[in-house]
Amino acid sequence: MLSSKARRKVAPSNGDADNSADKQDQLLLSSAVCNGEDLGPFVRKAFASGKPETLLHNLRHFARSKESEIEEVCKAHYQDFILAVDDLRSLLSDVDSLKSALSDSNSKLQSVARPLLTSLDSYLEAQTGSNNVNLALSLIFSCVKLLELCSRCNFHLSGGNFYMALKCVDSIETDFLDKTPSSTLKRMLEKKIPEIRSHIERKVSKEFGDWLVEIRVACRNLGQLAIGQASAARQREEDLRIKQRQAEEQSRLSLRDCVYALQEEEEDDGLSGVIGDDGNSNGGGSGFDLTPLYRAYHIHQTLGLEDRFKQYYFENRKLQLTSDFQVSSMTPFLESHQTFFAQIAGFFIVEDQILRTGGRLISRMEVENLWETAVSKMCSVLEDQFSRMQTANHLLLIKDYVSLLGVTLRRYGYPVDSLLDVLSKHSDKYHELLLSDCRRQIAEALSADKFEQMLMKKEYEYSMNVLSFQLQTSDIVPAFPYVAPFSSTVPDCCRIVRSFIEDSVSFMSYGGQLEFFDVIKKYLDRLLSEVLDEALLKLINTSVHGVSQAMQVAANMAVLERACDFFFRHSAQLSGIPLRMAERGRRRFPLNNARDAAEEMLSGLLKQKVDGFMMLIENVNWMADEPTQGGNEYVNEVMIYLETLVSTAQQILPTPVLKRVLQEVLSHISEMVVGALLGDSVKRFNVNAIMGIDVDIRLLESFADNQASLFSEGDANQLKTALAEARQLVNLLLSNHPENFLNPVIRERSYNMLDHRKVMTISEKLRDPSDRLFGTFGSRGARQNPKKKSLDALIKKLRDVS
Repeated sequence: MLSSKARRKVAPSNGDADNSADKQDQLLLSSAVCNGEDLGPFVRKAFASGKPETLLHNLRHFARSKESEIEEVCKAHYQDFILAVDDLRSLLSDVDSLKSALSDSNSKLQSVARPLLTSLDSYLEAQTGSNNVNLALSLIFSCVKLLELCSRCNFHLSGGNFYMALKCVDSIETDFLDKTPSSTLKRMLEKKIPEIRSHIERKVSKEFGDWLVEIRVACRNLGQLAIGQASAARQREEDLRIKQRQAEEQSRLSLRDCVYALQEEEEDDGLSGVIGDDGNSNGGGSGFDLTPLYRAYHIHQTLGLEDRFKQYYFENRKLQLTSDFQVSSMTPFLESHQTFFAQIAGFFIVEDQILRTGGRLISRMEVENLWETAVSKMCSVLEDQFSRMQTANHLLLIKDYVSLLGVTLRRYGYPVDSLLDVLSKHSDKYHELLLSDCRRQIAEALSADKFEQMLMKKEYEYSMNVLSFQLQTSDIVPAFPYVAPFSSTVPDCCRIVRSFIEDSVSFMSYGGQLEFFDVIKKYLDRLLSEVLDEALLKLINTSVHGVSQAMQVAANMAVLERACDFFFRHSAQLSGIPLRMAERGRRRFPLNNARDAAEEMLSGLLKQKVDGFMMLIENVNWMADEPTQGGNEYVNEVMIYLETLVSTAQQILPTPVLKRVLQEVLSHISEMVVGALLGDSVKRFNVNAIMGIDVDIRLLESFADNQASLFSEGDANQLKTALAEARQLVNLLLSNHPENFLNPVIRERSYNMLDHRKVMTISEKLRDPSDRLFGTFGSRGARQNPKKKSLDALIKKLRDVS
């Protein structure tokens, strides 16, 4: 209870607390007002507490407290204020005095300076006039220069000198347009300058468009001219090669001692005489002028439209090239190919000139892209056209022109390997077509053959039909008229083969393949071995019906054998291959089958003739009492025919052919004699008959020996060997020791042509009633002759062997 009371004594009452708070608020308010602080918080607090009167009371109390302070301050400064007012009054009197003095001085100054000011105003007015006159004169001079430039620009425009007109316009725009004093003139210039530039651009663009039209015709003419020059250069090279081959041939044949000096003509370098250093054509025929192009390019450069003109030029030229690629379906390509390729060649000759002299009008990359497009298109056109062609000459014509195109454009740095690859790709088709044409021509030439020796009345005929194919056997020119040992078929076929070689070499030459002799040789072998050989075989098997015809064909084959040597040398020479190198790859005679068939046909017909005479062998008395002395009838007829045959054949047939034919005939006669003894028509014969046959064989052998003047002695001996079978059989039948046939050594030496079965059969037919060699042959009871006994032993041995 006591503590509670004590606390109540300490706590203040509510009235004291309010007074303390009011005093605190008053102090805070006074401090805020003195410090110039914001009174907003005090106002909000008063209204929030609902006691605005307290705030007003505090403010009034603060104001009352400051009034006394103000009064004290005013009292403190009043004396100083009075002193200041006194000073101002004294200063006012001094100012009035100074004003009067200044007024007097001003009056005196104005009276003195007024004439000077009047003069100064006059001077300033004159100076302003002078400046205005000078400005007017300078503006007049500027206008005069501007008008002179305008007049000069109009003059250049009227004269078509657009570059100078543009330079005038640029000068007007740069130097005078912003400085022109006349707004009217300035507006006129601002309007006309773009119009002038547009006008120049239109005029130049029109000239360029006209040039684009003209350059297409010029490109075609230029391409034809360039390819023509390449063709002329190639022809000069061919003429030089021909002279060189002639010199080599004459040197090889040693016709006369001469020194050959081959003079090579100077060749012009591409189109140096056509295109000048400035890129224009110097020749009136080609009409090649780049001046409008370069003028248009220069004008567009001046107009600031260089890139646009480059793009416009490239696109238009690309469109022209694309249109050049169009191949008309109404005109055969054979007729239009020269124009087609000449147009493209001229196009790229022009582009090369522009690339080198056009000042970056077209870039190398753009030209290369155009060339790649052109090559691709030309290759596709060639592939398509070659696939349709069925005539070798058409392929050759186009190939020659394309190769000339390649030579022409290679001079300007364009790669042409793709074009040459297309040509090489179709070489097989070309040669197949060429073989087909030659097969037809050879068939026509052979069908027209009359199997008669060719008559040449003039020397040029001899040169054309003999010397040109090196068919002569002697360097001495014969007397005319001259009867050749061959028929007209030989030179006709030689011309066809030579034409084949030249066409083949022409196709393979300048085609990117440097060494093509193997290709030429392959197809030449095919022509000779497949085409000509087969055609001759067909002729021999179907059209040869007599000895004279067969003899003529055999003679032709001998001449063709020499011609084949010429064909081989000619193809090597045209291919640029030395003969000593080409000789290494030589093959056998390609017409071997036809030659053998011709000789076989001739031998067969001769054998048929001989068979007619050999039929007289049936008239031989095989049991004659005495041997014939002059030969049997059949051999006399055969001898007459053989001698007549040799006298005729030696005028036509070469010696080797005649020897082989006679060898066949004599061998056939020998076989006929043996066959007669072996045949069923002869049942038996005696020694007298065999002695008569021996005489016949001797006559035939004498005939063979007599041919030694025609043949060599060795060849004559070979003819005698054709009678070996009949001779050995007769020798055996007339031998005193027929058992020697069983001796291998003697048999190999003396009876190597005899068949033991034939010997056995013929020996069994031998009969002789006398005591001579086989007098007791077949007499069982009679005493046998030792010779007969040896023959019987021979027959027995032969039967055992059989």
